[in-house]
Amino acid sequence: PRHWQWGGCSEDIRYGEKFSRDFVDVKEDKESDEGIMNLHNNEAGRRAVRGRMQRVCKCHGMSGSCSVRVCWRRLPQLRIVGDSLSTRYEGASHVKIVERKRGKNIRKLRPIHADMKKPNKTDLVYLEDSPDYCEPNDELGILGTRGRTCNRTSAGLDGCRLLCCGRGYQTRVRDHEEKCRC
Repeated sequence: PRHWQWGGCSEDIRYGEKFSRDFVDVKEDKESDEGIMNLHNNEAGRRAVRGRMQRVCKCHGMSGSCSVRVCWRRLPQLRIVGDSLSTRYEGASHVKIVERKRGKNIRKLRPIHADMKKPNKTDLVYLEDSPDYCEPNDELGILGTRGRTCNRTSAGLDGCRLLCCGRGYQTRVRDHEEKCRC
């Protein structure tokens, strides 16, 4: 037997999902390859939120006896959803669009290589590899990263490890003297 009762005041995930479909999905061309990819990824994002909803409970009763426990579902913290999507992004599936003819044309996402698993509804997908931002590419307007200043102690985007693309880097130490107002 359940020793808690549903509070009924959960955050309305269905409304949020409908709103995101009406607001984000409506702009996508459902016939284009890019639109099909974006609609899939949008749905994966909604599933990331839904799958991380948290049950929160509160006890009620005389002097802390917890004779009635009321529970509800709460949206996860943005950091939790973001971390999950970041992990999914790192393992995104390279796909192509395949036409299936069963009465009418149905366009489906399939792995670029036949030996790879088909992406599920929570996987993020992509159609083209990202360009190499380390090297200059005039056609795409990419300047490359050679000659840029990096932060040796940073693990972020400005860090030498990422910004220098494994080419190594030179360290310069500068002394700067100025008079203090002692």
